[in-house]
Amino acid sequence: MEALLQGLSAMTYKHWVMIIIGLVLIYLAIKKEYEPMLLLPIGFGAILTNIPMSSAVGPDGFLTILYNVGIKTELFPILIFIAVGAMIDFSPLLKQPVMLFFGAAAQFGIFAAMFLAASTGRFNIQEAAAIGIIGAADGPTSIFVGNKFAKDYLGAITVAAYSYMALVPLIQPPVIRALTTKKERQIRMDADYDVKVSKKVLIFFPIMVTIVAGIVAPMSVALVGSLMFGNLIRECGVLDRLSKSAQNELANLVTLLLGITIGSTMVADKFLSPDTLMILAIGLLAFVFDTAGGVLFAKFVNLFLKKKVNPMIGAAGISAFPMSARIIQKMAQEDDPQNFILMQAIGANVAGQIGSVIAGSVLITLLS
Repeated sequence: MEALLQGLSAMTYKHWVMIIIGLVLIYLAIKKEYEPMLLLPIGFGAILTNIPMSSAVGPDGFLTILYNVGIKTELFPILIFIAVGAMIDFSPLLKQPVMLFFGAAAQFGIFAAMFLAASTGRFNIQEAAAIGIIGAADGPTSIFVGNKFAKDYLGAITVAAYSYMALVPLIQPPVIRALTTKKERQIRMDADYDVKVSKKVLIFFPIMVTIVAGIVAPMSVALVGSLMFGNLIRECGVLDRLSKSAQNELANLVTLLLGITIGSTMVADKFLSPDTLMILAIGLLAFVFDTAGGVLFAKFVNLFLKKKVNPMIGAAGISAFPMSARIIQKMAQEDDPQNFILMQAIGANVAGQIGSVIAGSVLITLLS
């Protein structure tokens, strides 16, 4: 009987709190449908790892094995980027290359959050960079940087990154409305539907981005290279089966394993601390700063343009692809049912995907 009650007697309030947090994540995934493919495995992983003496963790635990194989080696983020690359269509960006600037401007939150974290005195500059990268709105990049600079806070960083990505529909609209007028949100933009992007350009683009980004920031090769490799599989036209496999089977399997493995890093003793609460707060501000930076940059550009851009496009420059672009289109139609800016929003969103990877790689290069 004592052996059967060992688990119960070892339970502390911290274990119960973490199990409740896991249940909340599962609730948000199922009831609210906030990124269910990520939040449900993360929530369940948190439950598995916070049961005392759990056989799922430890030297022979399958979650520990998955962590050592997939997170420590950075294999899971790389595989996810191959899958994401196979899903992305760069045509909207190539039709309007100016959207690259909006993708760059929306990375402001990364550096603002980084300096905010460093100013607290609780984190060194490398840990602050790992916290700031939450603002990339890009889970794999957050894992990649966090694993290099802040292993002790990896659970909090990745949970914040993925949770706030799921909550983008709640975070972005209030910030956008606070910084724009209804008249600005009603600005219409030409979609350039007549502009055609040749097959050669679509094939050439991922190769050149990899080379240029690799030369500028060699540490970006793993992330940018895997993203662009996935896109090259999509665009080359001779690997349709591999492209579909990357978009479906690979993406689904790795997302499943990544989610439950990240959940296993939510260990009660490490997760329930003032530092974790601070990371969550700064991560939220990073998303707000990202959105605000993109919108304000668009408003600044409009000072010099005769043909104005809809400033909401700037907010789509974060890397939460394609959620942010959909939100921008939805907000545009709330103020003007005939306003269609999805093409421009997708272009900025794709640019943000590239920008976040390069920003993370630059931080690794400068601070390693």
